Amino acid sequence: MSPSQSCPLSKLDELLLATDRSAFSEGAVREAINFAVKCSSRLYVMSVLETNPQYETIGADVYEKEETEALKYLESVKARALQAGVYSCEAVLHYGEEPYRLIVNEAVDKKVDMIIIGRRGRGGLMKVLMGQVAAKVIGHAPCKVLVVPRAAKIEYKNILVATDGSAHSVAAASEAIGIAKRCGSAVIALSTAYTEGDLEEAKANVDKVVDMARDEGVPIEAITPMGRSHNVIVETAGGRGVDLIVMGTYGKTGIKRLLMGSSTERVIGHAGCAVLVVRAQ
Repeated sequence: MSPSQSCPLSKLDELLLATDRSAFSEGAVREAINFAVKCSSRLYVMSVLETNPQYETIGADVYEKEETEALKYLESVKARALQAGVYSCEAVLHYGEEPYRLIVNEAVDKKVDMIIIGRRGRGGLMKVLMGQVAAKVIGHAPCKVLVVPRAAKIEYKNILVATDGSAHSVAAASEAIGIAKRCGSAVIALSTAYTEGDLEEAKANVDKVVDMARDEGVPIEAITPMGRSHNVIVETAGGRGVDLIVMGTYGKTGIKRLLMGSSTERVIGHAGCAVLVVRAQ
């Protein structure tokens, strides 16, 4: 069945689109609407108006103007979603000093199945490239998080799953294989080796994913390139025409071993395609 005829993911009843209202959120807006239509999902469109004390100096008139523009923008996205065929869409504007916490709280309150965010917005909500908001959302979110660059389009042709053998990588592999099975995609299983001594473990990691894919009848290629994980993942995705990278998160710290700390932001910040981050149950 083609991706236009089915929901790519198994359960997407509730979706949360978090946008900073800049042009950099366009990819996230587009993909959120696409998912909501294909999956018959309820879509929440959220933005944050920061209330940091340092902004008090801008004056009430300026702040009220920004609030009016934010509400207008959210309503325009809602109208766009409804016109595209989304059956239920709610616009939500929050006020606060910590955008990532507001995003996560909204996801918890609404019991959403996936958060969709853009990349490289203005300072504040979507400062993702080498910033902290995306990493914090990923680390604290109760659900999957999809980060979409402005120009990225998910066509489900080639999916790359990055694995380090952890439980969260297994969850990512399961998600990637499920998407591939529904959409007829090809899967690349990748585990990096920083030294020659790491190659045996890397091969064992990808072999697990190969076995999972074959059990589901999904075509898969296993690779164990040498190098720094974030560089290898980004270069492989770009060179192989990958339109979706899937990886596993590790608690509140980002990605265990495979992508630790700033490497998370580097993959998300430099990959030309969307990145889906999955949490093990």
